[in-house]
Amino acid sequence: MEPSAQDTPTNWLGRRPLRAILRILVTLAGVGATGWALSTVWPEQDRVARGAPPSVDNPASLAPYPLEPVTVLLVGVDSDTLSAASNQAAPQGPANADALLLLRISSAEPLQLLQVPVELAVQLPGSQQPMALGGVWQQGGVALTVDALQEIIGLPEGVPQRYVVMPRNGLRTVVEALGEVEVTLNETYQRTDKAQGYTVNLQAGRQSLNGAQAEQLVRYRKDSQDHPNRRIRQQVLLRAMISQVQEPSGIGIVRALLEDIAGQVDTNLSQAEMLGLAAALIASPSPATITQLPLAPRAGEQILRQLKPGLSLPLWPSS
Repeated sequence: MEPSAQDTPTNWLGRRPLRAILRILVTLAGVGATGWALSTVWPEQDRVARGAPPSVDNPASLAPYPLEPVTVLLVGVDSDTLSAASNQAAPQGPANADALLLLRISSAEPLQLLQVPVELAVQLPGSQQPMALGGVWQQGGVALTVDALQEIIGLPEGVPQRYVVMPRNGLRTVVEALGEVEVTLNETYQRTDKAQGYTVNLQAGRQSLNGAQAEQLVRYRKDSQDHPNRRIRQQVLLRAMISQVQEPSGIGIVRALLEDIAGQVDTNLSQAEMLGLAAALIASPSPATITQLPLAPRAGEQILRQLKPGLSLPLWPSS
């Protein structure tokens, strides 16, 4: 019988409960728990070091492609910078994971991107109540988040191989480095949040978004139950950004973009690896595939969600 996705929030640590508990204990003790064994999937020869200018007709001239598909966890946190003491949310406190994305990058296949619901209900060992998956990052950092995702999705050991933690200023920097991003919005979004100190004012129609406007689009929520619609809006920006990177001009801006965000993100990717992934992304066939985990219908006014019952693992990526 094939393994199935969990029907309750209590079983997601079932295969590796001891390791997950150790992650929590280490984190509570103040020790970083973000390292694990990483296999080398990049060629030893580093063409980046040669300093040869990249060719718009050959993405591999930017950097060698990974030898096999690489899965990257992107954690978008709800603080303005990595060092910010508060997430400026309501209520204020340490940063949470505001967006969780898995990207499978290969030069030989279309980009696969999975949006993981941050409102998915999970339960930590010893906890009496379930919590949102987005709060797991606050409790145990990247390592505990990876443990949770491996259990929920059915990812093999060692996947994802790399991670990037990006605060809001990192998103703004990426969009500005791309030279603004063109999107088409189906409706107008307007909201003033005095508690968080930000305003959303985006008009319907085709337009170019700067970094601050892109942040407005991905942050906007009509109410606490609007997570699914927000993920759809985030898809609009994601597709526009991917399309812009894959333009012929993308090769020429990637190096400067990575230099701009180097001090704004936390990652276990080296500069050469980031260039290699960027080259593979530019070379990958279009269009990219963006999917979401299937959720069970919402029960009443509940905010925490559960996966649709009866699913077979792994839930992603598609073969």
